[in-house]
Amino acid sequence: MTDRLGHHQTAAMLTLMALGRQVLNPELKELVGFTLTGKDRTQLQDGGYITSVQVSKPGRPYAHELTEDGWAWCLEELAVGSPPETRAQSHLCSALYVFASRLGEHLGRRNLQWADIIPGPAKSLENRIRTAYLELVSEPRGWVALVDLRPKLGGAPAEEVDVVLKELSRTGKAHLVPEENRKALTTADHQAAIRIGGEDNHLISIEAS
Repeated sequence: MTDRLGHHQTAAMLTLMALGRQVLNPELKELVGFTLTGKDRTQLQDGGYITSVQVSKPGRPYAHELTEDGWAWCLEELAVGSPPETRAQSHLCSALYVFASRLGEHLGRRNLQWADIIPGPAKSLENRIRTAYLELVSEPRGWVALVDLRPKLGGAPAEEVDVVLKELSRTGKAHLVPEENRKALTTADHQAAIRIGGEDNHLISIEAS
């Protein structure tokens, strides 16, 4: 498997996997007793396991979320069956690893995957898009400009956002349309647009889930 990580990094990664969404440092501290900072954070980010951005809230805390590579690492880690070695390794931690490993085997025998019971990164990004949309929209199924939506996604890469938006459009969960008044479009509007069917779309309406 890939290299194993330290206890703090492993605990943070598995917590992000279990929650399946972006998690602020204060919430992480409440859940597992520490925040993801310093080398622990930068190593995970540089390794491509997480995205980590400062958000515009009091104290500007970091918000972390698993990437696809991070999700894959967690799956390998859970299959090991025992936690990384440490002088202070707890029996409870060991027991949880055994439980996770056995659960993974149980899912496999039934042709199921962890993603069937815990949302992966793509689903998490969809949830963030829906949350940002609801914060911006003024009426049910109203139209929101992509130029306003994208900045609220915590720094999610544009290409990953586009993949989710196209899937939402394909499945009818969202509707994407061009701005009729092309003269009103700014450079930012053009950059935030998503191209589908040879046409740039600037507005989104999302169906209630």
